[in-house]
Amino acid sequence: MGADESFTDKVSLELEKNSAVNHECKHVGMLSIKTANKSVEDALKMPDPVDLYYGLLNEGEVACLFADSNAGKSIFAVQMGDYISRRRKVLYVDFELSEKQFQLRYTSKELGFRYVFSDNFYRAEIDPEHIGVQNYEEAIIKDIESASLQTDSKIVIIDNLTYLCNSSEKGDVAGLFMMKLIALKKKYTLTLLIISHTPKRNLSNPITQNDLAGSKKLYNFFDNVFAIGQSAKDKRIKFVKQVKVRASEYIYDSDNVIVYEITNDDGYVHFLHKGYGKESDHLKDRTEEEDSMNNANIMMLHKQGKTVREIADLVNKSKTTVHRIILQEKRKAENSLDGSVPGGDVGQEGQSGQSYPLIFEPDHDDSFIFELDETYDAL
Repeated sequence: MGADESFTDKVSLELEKNSAVNHECKHVGMLSIKTANKSVEDALKMPDPVDLYYGLLNEGEVACLFADSNAGKSIFAVQMGDYISRRRKVLYVDFELSEKQFQLRYTSKELGFRYVFSDNFYRAEIDPEHIGVQNYEEAIIKDIESASLQTDSKIVIIDNLTYLCNSSEKGDVAGLFMMKLIALKKKYTLTLLIISHTPKRNLSNPITQNDLAGSKKLYNFFDNVFAIGQSAKDKRIKFVKQVKVRASEYIYDSDNVIVYEITNDDGYVHFLHKGYGKESDHLKDRTEEEDSMNNANIMMLHKQGKTVREIADLVNKSKTTVHRIILQEKRKAENSLDGSVPGGDVGQEGQSGQSYPLIFEPDHDDSFIFELDETYDAL
């Protein structure tokens, strides 16, 4: 009996040892490894991210604001920085305006007034003599790091991406560049807002991720992406739409964009909040001619052998929409060929014509396209 109890005790002790999990973090090269439970436990001890600007920017993110030329990107970026600097130190790296241009934007000679920013709001601009130096991109990232440390700024706004990464259209270069930015963020627990632009876009189309200039890899690396759109109904009106959200929730989607009007109050140029609305209310109405030209362009690209995905990227539409247009245009072509004997009508010999469903073979170059709702197309 004693032997049995001893054996049971040994088994229980062994089971207890095996069930005890080593929660310590292990390091393998660049990787740090923990159990999922340990990751959650450690993260619970950290403060939750703080909303820095009305749900558009959260603490600790690498975010992107993009818009077309003259849409007010820099004005909105300064407005965000000014607001955040009332509570925290902000470094605004300005590659767009000279010091004089910045001054003129925020002063009124007629009224003898100048806007007063918080002393927590720092502005940096590049020395023209250093533009084009060897290893420019690495050098400027290093200088931004030093400026952030010197000003003790945890919020850094960079205006704009083109000056920071000249080869943002190249996937490998863009990916490497973003990894450097993310490493900088993690090293000093920074919040980074990168201003970017969009190529000339059709105001009839809603804003999507495809409107962000540069490589698709850039978009994938951002935690948060939002855009400024120009209302086609009124040039004074702008709207802000969230395009990508990783850590929080979509608040300002196509059914709830923020509506602004750019105004100048005594030398302070800013976005004046006008309310909320639907993106569709601010889009340009399409004409039949525009739709016809767009469909013809899609079919031309299709005949050139491009895949549905490639065409979608080129025409700034979802894969589902492109696929649907291709099928519709093929049906039109088939109907025009068979128009002499339309289904259900009486033929030349007095016999009823028969209607057959049109069947199209899938293109070999195109992956199968599921007829999903377009909102899931980017997944």
